[in-house]
Amino acid sequence: MKTGKKGEVRSPAESRSLSLSRLRGVQRRFEEWRRERKGRARIPESLWKAAVKMAEVCGVNRASTAFRLDYDALKKRVEAKAANDTSPGGAASPFLEMTPFGPIGMGECTVELEDFKGATMRVHLRGYAAPDLTALTRSFWSSDS
Repeated sequence: MKTGKKGEVRSPAESRSLSLSRLRGVQRRFEEWRRERKGRARIPESLWKAAVKMAEVCGVNRASTAFRLDYDALKKRVEAKAANDTSPGGAASPFLEMTPFGPIGMGECTVELEDFKGATMRVHLRGYAAPDLTALTRSFWSSDS
């Protein structure tokens, strides 16, 4: 479920319906511009922005087909917008830093080791550091049991 304006919750079907109506709205704007343009005028930036926004929602292929745009030209604009949005201070970032809930290395686990001769060692570790576990494992594997 997605949240819309004023916190209302939309079902996936409602979201698809809203996306489809927006797609049709932008499609009508392109058709109107094509009817009214003079000669081979360039597509206005406002229409490109609308096309990029819809391509982010429904995909570049579907948007380029619906708006009768060159796929590669629309894709470049979508990628350029994504690159601008992820720059410092942009609206979105692909990197999310996660901080641990507690001190690192304060975990708890049980390690069972068995060598090729059948010797076994079981150790329950609390608040260990990785080098401690590494040293213990090396010692076990190198011992003459």
